[in-house]
Amino acid sequence: MARHSNDRSARPAKGAARLQAKAGPSALEGEDPIIHGAVPSRAVLLRYIELNPDKASKRDLYKAFGLKGETRIELKALLRDLEQDGMLEKRRKSLSRPGALPPVTVLDITTRDIDGELIGRPAEWPEDAGVAPAVSIRQSSVGKAKGKAPVGGLGDRVLAKIFPATDRGGPAYTARIIKVLDKRRNNAIGVFRSQGAGGRIMPIDKRGEELEVDADFIGDAKDGDLVEVDVARLGRFGLPRAQVKAVIGSVASEKAISMIAIYAHGIPHVFPDAVLREADAAGPATMAKREDWRTLPLITIDPADAKDHDDAVYAEPDTSPDNLGGVIVTVAIADVSWYVRPRSSLNTEALKRGNSVYFPDRVVPMLPERISNDLCSLKEGVDRPALAVRMRFSHEGRKAGHTFHRVMMKSAAKLSYNQAQAAIDGQPDEKTGPLLEPILKPLWAAYDILKRGRDRRQPLELNMPERKILLKPDGTVDRVFVPDRLDAHKLIEEMMIQANVAAAETLETKKQPLIYRAHDAPSLAKQEVLREFLATLELSLIKGGNIRANHFNGILQKAEGKAFEVMVNEMVLRSQSQAVYSPENIGHFGLNLLKYAHFTSPIRRYADLIVHRALVGSLGLGEGGITPEEEAALDDIAAEISTFERRAMAAERETVDRLIAHHLHGRIGEEFDGRVSGVTKAGLFISLPDYGADGFVPISTLGRDYFIYDEAHQALSGEKTGLGYRLGDTVRVKLVEAVPLAGALRFEMVSDGRQMPTATRSFHKSGRRDRSGARKTPGTRPPRGKR
Repeated sequence: MARHSNDRSARPAKGAARLQAKAGPSALEGEDPIIHGAVPSRAVLLRYIELNPDKASKRDLYKAFGLKGETRIELKALLRDLEQDGMLEKRRKSLSRPGALPPVTVLDITTRDIDGELIGRPAEWPEDAGVAPAVSIRQSSVGKAKGKAPVGGLGDRVLAKIFPATDRGGPAYTARIIKVLDKRRNNAIGVFRSQGAGGRIMPIDKRGEELEVDADFIGDAKDGDLVEVDVARLGRFGLPRAQVKAVIGSVASEKAISMIAIYAHGIPHVFPDAVLREADAAGPATMAKREDWRTLPLITIDPADAKDHDDAVYAEPDTSPDNLGGVIVTVAIADVSWYVRPRSSLNTEALKRGNSVYFPDRVVPMLPERISNDLCSLKEGVDRPALAVRMRFSHEGRKAGHTFHRVMMKSAAKLSYNQAQAAIDGQPDEKTGPLLEPILKPLWAAYDILKRGRDRRQPLELNMPERKILLKPDGTVDRVFVPDRLDAHKLIEEMMIQANVAAAETLETKKQPLIYRAHDAPSLAKQEVLREFLATLELSLIKGGNIRANHFNGILQKAEGKAFEVMVNEMVLRSQSQAVYSPENIGHFGLNLLKYAHFTSPIRRYADLIVHRALVGSLGLGEGGITPEEEAALDDIAAEISTFERRAMAAERETVDRLIAHHLHGRIGEEFDGRVSGVTKAGLFISLPDYGADGFVPISTLGRDYFIYDEAHQALSGEKTGLGYRLGDTVRVKLVEAVPLAGALRFEMVSDGRQMPTATRSFHKSGRRDRSGARKTPGTRPPRGKR
């Protein structure tokens, strides 16, 4: 429990203002008065540490605030209180703010505190990041009385604005509700288990509770079925009662597994009748204010199993005398804004979903199939409306100009990535043979030019191959593989990036509000963590606030081919900020671009649809432009679709975990080759490269030694033996438990540890921390002879 004090220096600061980055105490204007030699207020101290992570040791703080004697003791007490409150954490000799929540976050309201105030926790929180922080929910009585403030309740999922708390005894954050995303529903999902004449519903969530089902309300459910139920709470005692509403499928079938994630994350997956009626009533687009491009041989290049095609490309040499050796690249994107209009049912549902969600066995689309797979899909040989950008590039890959057009096009061919690549590599088929000279070779020539610009720009070049699950017809896992990374993929990717840049530039020129794809530079705190880690490998990262993507590329190049290459790529990835949608332009750090907006996938991303409307409206291209109401709501729209994107990513990841756990459930006791993919105080995360699976080895099962968690080295090592495991190590593990519904795998370590650096084993006698900041975590001593 946090220690309370009457000392004024420990009270919250009043009227705290934003501080200048990398500021010293003299620049902390707007906070409580700062007296050199006096202990700063809680708010000033937290803000200083946040902005100066490389100058946040106790000695640095003494110097910064001019503290001596008794005031140093007072500061130590204050720092200890802040650590106990979860608002600071100790990393080596330095202090830092713990993993901060984004300024806008989706919260699940889970409980109340002793004063009856609502408490929420982030709906998405990394598995290896410990317990999700508690957030106190502000409820404005003034707003409620006027009917303006959204009001949340227990069980609700809300979109909230996050603020660091200054109250000494409470959670580290407070929040103001922006919007209630999902009121507590009376339906739930679980596994039906027969019991006598009736049955029980077993929860799929650790926080769920069992439900009782009377015989009259079982419906068609059979033992082991995944079911959706209506919940009725009758009386104060006994289990809540439930009625089976629908049978989703047997949990023995992997086809039901993606539905678990859909329900667990509250992803809308059934289109309302009004939306379907609106989609069915839609007809072909007209030629009003459109250019006729149907003779231009644009082609689509997509995955072989793609059902919708929202982008087409074409390239040709630039014959202009002022751009010798240059090229013209044309990118045409499905004109979704013609069909999905503001204030329509289609638009309301699209915003509610935010994006399409892709699972191995199904897709939950943002738009009904009538729109996404038919009217807006750039089908081969069929007239389709599009919004196109024609871009001119010099021989060196510098863009010389671009123009946007609203057109009617007709795709000349639908190709897969492998098909197009094979033709370029000298193996054309009947379809690609006639396209090779007039279409495919000019596209690859244009890509060679675009690559020169990309190489000069030097975006972040992480080597993190993505694995894909291939299912059998019955829905079971066939195999897990890493698809080849072809030039065909890179060609389409670079052309789409350039189209996105052109969209952002045009809208800025027109002074048109829009939603950017924003990616901030890594925080100073994350840079410092990465810098400490790289130092253990004799690699260095520059200091200062002007870090660029190419600085990370230099590190990745030095690690290439080394034993720690994968480990360095993972740590660099972890150091990066998360990309979000925002009406404020901060640039895109990873791509090293000053202006960037998503424009190329309006069938599956709402952000792109907003950009399309903004282009249509600002360029006077006809109907379907952005409205004043949308412009006024861009902040909220950007926040919502950012959270829906994270929701989709979590659901997709969890489904893969469940599928793999289901696939390996029958192989308990077998040994596998793995790699240490994460190191925590509680144990080791192990990935199985051949399966794309991740599991956990609890620290209590590692052996009889006491283990030291060393954050800088990303390692656990035995205090006595000095043997241990480090991020990136190749290991042999035995599968001891697989829980398909939770997507959880538990391993036992078979490999012996390797000798760890001595820095991880230097301890104070107290056994709590060594001089490097490493924490000692005792392993449970198993019976003799067992590992």
